[in-house]
Amino acid sequence: MVSDSTVISDPVQQFEQAFTGRQAMMWTALPGIVTRFNAEALTCEVQPAIKGRHVTEDGSVVVENLPLLLDCPVVFPHAGGASITFPIKAGDECLVVFSCRSIDLWWLSGGTQSPAEPRMHDLSDGFVIPGPWSQKTRIGSVSTDALEIRTDDGAAVLRITPGSHDVELVTTGKLSATAEGSVSLTCPTLQVMCPSTTFTGAVKIQGGLTVSGGSGATATFDGSIHTTGDVTAGGISLESHVHPGDSGGTTGAPK
Repeated sequence: MVSDSTVISDPVQQFEQAFTGRQAMMWTALPGIVTRFNAEALTCEVQPAIKGRHVTEDGSVVVENLPLLLDCPVVFPHAGGASITFPIKAGDECLVVFSCRSIDLWWLSGGTQSPAEPRMHDLSDGFVIPGPWSQKTRIGSVSTDALEIRTDDGAAVLRITPGSHDVELVTTGKLSATAEGSVSLTCPTLQVMCPSTTFTGAVKIQGGLTVSGGSGATATFDGSIHTTGDVTAGGISLESHVHPGDSGGTTGAPK
């Protein structure tokens, strides 16, 4: 048996050993664990989650942590002036993909650049892709029927279902929307179910208005009511109702 420390005379074995050694220095992709996220520079520090293996001069094999990967650009889905970002935290798992050439000048200036260093497939040139899960950290209750944008615990979910084209938004927290322009909602019917609804500002309704409630339900107006049409209460018209006269008969309609 030929050990790692033995001089190899067989050309084939020499080639295989040289090729294996070269392969060991070509980094393609590794799972990693984020140790720090820089939200301004959009970079991460990452600890590779697979340890490195090397052979010492005496032929023994040593397995140890690979060095911390610094200033790795983060890959967020982005194109056409729109982006999806994630609140990356220390401890998040990720995949680090290594460029085949130095990315230093490209990272600083963008555009098309010459490689600043002759290195290839190097640990210094990693891109961080958030998302991969080990079995220990994977999420549960993943839908097989719909696209979901969700929190890991499933407490807040935006769900789009192909086929039916249903869109559903569910949250156990607060839901708010702010628009500096107008808001338009077009639909055949609109149903709002909540114990209390507050409108701040003027409310204009074009079309009929029907108000109904359970036993004892009332409508209270704190202010004046103005209408250009008649008002009917209990079947009695405000414009044309009459009262019994003091001397018999009835009074005329209100004026």
